Formats: sequence, structure tokens, C-alpha cells
Amino acid sequence: MAWFDEAVFYHIYPLGMTGAPKQNSYTEAEHRLNTLLPMIVQIKNLGCNALYIGPLFESVGHGYETTDYKKLDSRLGTNEDLTNFVSECHKHGIKVVLDGVFNHTGRDFFAFQDIKRHREASIYKDWYCNVNFYGNNEYNDGFSYDNWGGHDLLAKLNQHNPNVKEYICDVIRFWVKEFDIDGIRLDAADVLDFSYMQMLRQVANEVKDDFWLMGEVIHGDYNRWVNENTLHCVTNYHLHKALYSGHNDHNYFEIAHTVKRLYEMGGNKPEGLKLYNFVDNHDVERIYTKLNNKRHFVPVHILLYTLPGIPSVYYGSEFGIEGRKIYGTDDSLRPAISYEQYVSAVKENDFASLISALGKIRTDVRALSYGEYKELFLTNEQYAFARIYDGQSTIVAVNNSDNDSMMNIPAMGNNEYVGGLSGVKATAQNGCLTVNVKANSGEIWIPMPLSENKFHPIEINIEESIITQAEPQKPNASAEKTQKQDFEETEKVPVFSANKSYEEMSVEELQEAILEKMRKNGPVTEQMKKDVTENIYHNSLVTWVKSF
Repeated sequence: MAWFDEAVFYHIYPLGMTGAPKQNSYTEAEHRLNTLLPMIVQIKNLGCNALYIGPLFESVGHGYETTDYKKLDSRLGTNEDLTNFVSECHKHGIKVVLDGVFNHTGRDFFAFQDIKRHREASIYKDWYCNVNFYGNNEYNDGFSYDNWGGHDLLAKLNQHNPNVKEYICDVIRFWVKEFDIDGIRLDAADVLDFSYMQMLRQVANEVKDDFWLMGEVIHGDYNRWVNENTLHCVTNYHLHKALYSGHNDHNYFEIAHTVKRLYEMGGNKPEGLKLYNFVDNHDVERIYTKLNNKRHFVPVHILLYTLPGIPSVYYGSEFGIEGRKIYGTDDSLRPAISYEQYVSAVKENDFASLISALGKIRTDVRALSYGEYKELFLTNEQYAFARIYDGQSTIVAVNNSDNDSMMNIPAMGNNEYVGGLSGVKATAQNGCLTVNVKANSGEIWIPMPLSENKFHPIEINIEESIITQAEPQKPNASAEKTQKQDFEETEKVPVFSANKSYEEMSVEELQEAILEKMRKNGPVTEQMKKDVTENIYHNSLVTWVKSF
């Protein structure tokens, strides 16, 4: 058993939460990370014992275009600030996991700058993929290279280069020695080379006991990444999608089927595949925004904390913050929240009380971390399952209906149970637990021997909490109108011809092909369109379109 087997994560996007400028001026350090120090106690009070925070290191803008892997971003402070921050987290029993952006760097990274200065003579020319000095890029550098996601701002590292491998290994060792971190979340792990990740796992095993590697993976067979030789864990986007759409569609079959499929992926064993579960993060819209019925906030989070996997809460979502992608920007998903605003927001509604109670239950009931999963009851609107550990069965029941539901749930023996949230007692008779599950809610039924004097009922006024939520941030009317017009104009771009290979296409056809692929990923803003149309370099466009 390792610390991450019982982890409950809090997730912070620090550049956003601290209100850092969107662009880095590389001037004197601003100690914004220190403003998060009071949050450590709040995170602990919320029932979290682990923190995923990042990106943190020197970068150009949003943090994923790294300039210096060994220096805290100037907009956040100094290395000493980060060392102190991690130390304070450890004093409160909170493990710290950082973002590892090892697939690509920014253009201000020393190796890329050396290529710009020395071109073919640069000793770093093989640090990046497919550097071509006969090509060009959108920055008119006079050479092209593979990028990530069609963005020349993100130059793709050559993961097969021994010098790159050794450098990244040295970075990990530095982070552990300098900051004493407990793990790394690998950005864009689904496009990392597997031998590269296996090398990172070897370093993880070397630097610290129970050092955790978690990868950002969207879809696929998670066992390809999660195994003894590669990563410990990956992001559970399968469950993320099921949790909100299963409630919006009143379809618990979708959630139950997803859980069953993932559990089978792990060999039908609780220790087989422990995934990083979440309902929102810095890349997707807030759960409160996605839910058609805001009351479903309660059953969604009950499931988040009780289904197999490692739960995580994204900063602000514990009190139902809104966050919607507006015309392609992620800014509203990464808002500035001061400590004072945080404390005030928590007092205004009861959602945080629910999250805190769930955190305590998760920590105290070992079955939720280690227990076998067994489906017990399933309809479109009601769902119940057990987490079985050490001969005891903890039963979870949720209801997405607007009406209370009397549920007859199969149970082991004639055990007595206590509702971890309500404090209500119930007794299983003749192998059946008969309980009333309130509308748009749920309960965690904990066996009496485990629950005596541990759990106290909480008061949650969902209606009042819903009323107090702020409206989602929106651009002003004129700006929104302009963005809407820009979006509509991009939609008029003709579809490119699919009868040619990319190499055979003209510059104009390649530009259309890129825009078409962008539209499939979401709205195309005027700036995105401008970036494409101003790139007139055939080789660069071919590389760009192939990167999708």
C-alpha cells in the first residue's frame, strides 16, 4: 500500500488562481505562490491529503511552453518559495504532485534558442523532432520542426535522443532534491513514447519511495500506460464523461457500464487499475456548468468519492463555481480566486460542506480505497453498488430523479448501517437493505462497527446553494458579438479536397485542411484563423496538419 492508494486530491492551476499575467515578462520575481500558503489548511479541512499543482516552471504564457525546467515561473516567485510551499504542505500531511511537461518545450528554451542562433551547427539540433533547415514556420525562423497540436509555440522534443532523456531524468532528480515533491503528472502522456515513459518510471523508482507517476491520457486501453513498467495511474476521461452525461440524460446505465468496463480492464480487482477520477479540470468546463440539473452536483460527487479510483477536486468547484469555454479560450476555466474570496464563497453555500464530509468518509472508510466493487441495483434513475473490504460491505446509493426513491438493495447478512452524510440508521433484513434515497441525492451506508461515533449528519440546503451561485463570466455584448461573427466566418471556410495527400496539396488547401481539423476540435477564433492563414510555408503546414 502506497500513499496514493488512499489519496484525495485537490487540483490547482497556479497561474490562474493567483491572477498572474497572461504573458511572462521575465522580470523580477513576483511571489504569488506565497498567496496560496493559507490555502493549505483549507485543502486539509476539505478532506484532501494530496495536491496536484501546475504548471509551475518558467514559461512564456499558459505554462505549458516551458522556458526553464529548473526555475519557478517568475510570475509565481522563486525556487525558495516553491521549496517552502511543498514543506508547508508536508507539515499538514499533504503530498505534492507537479506537472511534468516533457513532450515539448517553449521556443525560449535554451536548446531551441541555440538552434536559432547556430542552425545546422547547433549541438541541440537533434533535441527536437524533424528539424528541417529547408523549411520554415509561422515565426519565420527559417526552419521547421514537429510541434504539439499544430502550435509552433510548442516544439516537440525528440524522446529518442539520449541527451534529451538524460536531461529530463536530471530534471526529475532536481525536483525531488530541491523541492521534495512526491510525484509528477505527465502532460500529454498519450503522445509520449512508451520507452520514454518506462525510463521515467525507472527514475521514479530511484528517487523516492512511492514516487508517483500519473499521465494525462484521454482515451484508449488504460492498461497500455498503467502497469508495473510504465505509469502508476492515468486520468480517467472515460468516467469523467459518463458522470456528467449519465446525469444529464438520466442514464445510470452509462455510468455503471463505464465503471464495469474499467473494472474489468483492471482484472476485476480493486488494486488492478486505480485511475485519477475527476469531474472537471483546467482543460474542461466546470461540472456545475455542464450539469443541466444543478442538484445533480450531489450524486455526481458522491460517485466521484466512492467509485474505484482516486478522487480529485479542481479549485473552486467545491463551492459550485461556473466555468465555460467561450469561443475557444480556457480563461474562464482558470480564474483568479484570492484566499479571501475563497473563504467568502465557502460560507455562501453548502457544497463545500458536502465535499468536506465526503473527504472525511473517503479517508475513514478503507473500503472506498481498497474495496472490491460490486454492482447491486441499477435503473435509469437509481444506482447502488458495494465496496467490500475485510468482510464488510459499504453500500453507496444515488438517485438522479426529482422524486425520492425507496430502494431495496441486496446486502450482506443483517448488518446495521449508518448513513455517512445523513446519520440515519438502517438495518439489512433477509439480505436486503431498504432505504429511502432523497431526490437528486444519495447516501453512503457504512457498516455500524466502522461508523460508530465517527460520522455526524451534515445540513446541506441545496436549493439555497444553487441560488447563491454567481452567473458564469461572459464577455461584454460587443466583444461577444465580434467573437460570434469571427466564429461564423471561420465556419464558411470550404472543406479541403480529400483526394490528395498532404504533400500534394497547395498552401491554400493545407490551410483549409488545418482549419477543418480545428473546427472538429471546437470553435475557431479569429486569432486561430489568422495564425493559419499567415503561415505560407508548405513544409510547416504539412507538419502542422499531420500533428492533429
